[in-house]
Amino acid sequence: MLHELSIRNLAVIEEANVQFHKGFHVLTGETGAGKSILIDALSLVVGGRGSADMVRYGCEKAEVEALFDLPMEHPVWQRLSNLGIQHDSSEMLIVRRELTSSGKSSSRVNGQLVTITMLREIGESLVNIHGQHEHQSLLKSEQHLEWLDMYGGAELLSLKRQYSAQYEQLLLVRSQLHELDNTSRHNVQMQDLYLFQIDEISAAKLKPGEDEELQEQRKMLMYAEKRSASVNEAYGLLNDGQGLDAISRAISRLTDIVSYDEAALAPMLEQLQSAFYSAEDVMYQLRGYRDGIESDPLQLQQVEDRLDLIRSLKRKYGETIEEINAYLEKIMEERDKLENRDELLQQLKEQEEAIYSAAFVLAQKLSMLRQRTAQQLASEIKEHLTQLQMGAANFEVNMQTVPHEDASSVRLSATGIDHAVFMMSTNPGEPLKPLHKVASGGEMSRIMLALKTIFATIDQIPVLIFDEVDTGVSGRAAQAIAEKLSRLANDCQVFSITHLPQVACMADHHYEISKQFIGERTFTSVTELEGELRINELARMLGGVEITEKTKHHAQEMLDLATGLKGA
Repeated sequence: MLHELSIRNLAVIEEANVQFHKGFHVLTGETGAGKSILIDALSLVVGGRGSADMVRYGCEKAEVEALFDLPMEHPVWQRLSNLGIQHDSSEMLIVRRELTSSGKSSSRVNGQLVTITMLREIGESLVNIHGQHEHQSLLKSEQHLEWLDMYGGAELLSLKRQYSAQYEQLLLVRSQLHELDNTSRHNVQMQDLYLFQIDEISAAKLKPGEDEELQEQRKMLMYAEKRSASVNEAYGLLNDGQGLDAISRAISRLTDIVSYDEAALAPMLEQLQSAFYSAEDVMYQLRGYRDGIESDPLQLQQVEDRLDLIRSLKRKYGETIEEINAYLEKIMEERDKLENRDELLQQLKEQEEAIYSAAFVLAQKLSMLRQRTAQQLASEIKEHLTQLQMGAANFEVNMQTVPHEDASSVRLSATGIDHAVFMMSTNPGEPLKPLHKVASGGEMSRIMLALKTIFATIDQIPVLIFDEVDTGVSGRAAQAIAEKLSRLANDCQVFSITHLPQVACMADHHYEISKQFIGERTFTSVTELEGELRINELARMLGGVEITEKTKHHAQEMLDLATGLKGA
């Protein structure tokens, strides 16, 4: 359930902190008092669209924070895990949304930043807001099949997922067939191009890392003479009697006197001896290195030619040798496809037929299950409509499917082979017609309420909000809606914005939205009504601006009757 809602600087609400309870809540107040702002606030915390216009004039940002108390088994916890949001299902869930006057928005769940897409996905499990505009979705026949599938529950949805997987495979194979057909005109040209490219790259016999090795080899060959001259000079300096011979003579002189002062001279003698052996070893290495240097202009030209070839292939086929070889593998596969086009085409056609057959079998099973589900849904809706003072109405889900004998000509769609249309007649003896041709606004409100009541236990959404669902009804129909909302609150937390006292008196908790003018500013407040305050508000709804003892007496009587009805 929604435990608490905090609002700051949203439209005409400067600050409001409202605590809610289990059961049925109503929000009442004069027209224009700001009742819809509470709905807008809840819409924001579950990912609804926000704009800079919603920020209170003169403020930098608007803030909305909602606190949800949910059972540990509620599906929202799994959604949070899937999205990588830390949580403890034994604690409450905190959802926060901020809007700035510049139009920017930020969202947090349990203090962790989330995107608006993530917030919307989480919000789908928390709050369902039903406004008058949702009547339009009920009038769109293309959405009726989705309603039916939801009602079908796990069995139907599992079969639908199996069908969808097959249908996606079918689309993939058909796409490959289409691509193969479209390229048939260019097959000859492409084959010639691929053959040329394959020959060009294959003839080069490129090896990974070869270009780096050639660059190093090129450097060695280009500077062979310079290396030879410098190494030969270094060798001569060590071997001409001035280098090693000088160190040798210094060693001899120190050897003659080392015994006179071993503590000071012995370490220096040891270092000179070590230097002599090291220099002698380097001299021999220099001689070997010098003798191994080759100056080969022909080999250098071969290296330059090879590097030019690699650079040319890189310009055409890839920035590295690895990319060039990968491109070679790709065009060899494409060449094989072109050479074996007819064989591949036949394989794809056989795949298409097999996948189509499997998909059609699943579509038929799905259709039969939908037929049974449609009867169950229609029966339950009629039961609820009877409770909502529409007992004379007849409701049916018209399923249009292609007969089995026409299977060869069936055009499968993403949803199968079915098209569902909600049909209704509001008076006995009238033919069934699509909803948009027969239902008035008040009737649409009751049909939607019936559907919401049915789906409340299916989708496990803990908070249902009805924005003036009772528009266009009065009398016994209004009382029936009030009783239905009250019963619905046994399964979830229900909120309703209403102007009808019949609905307001059935609520477990009553909140008044009022507007005040202080100076040149407008302020909206939210107050939970109890006792005399609630009686006065019901009296206002009954009698208008003037509250009399008679209207107050009538309000008290309505509350007493409502208490009796709920108890029954």
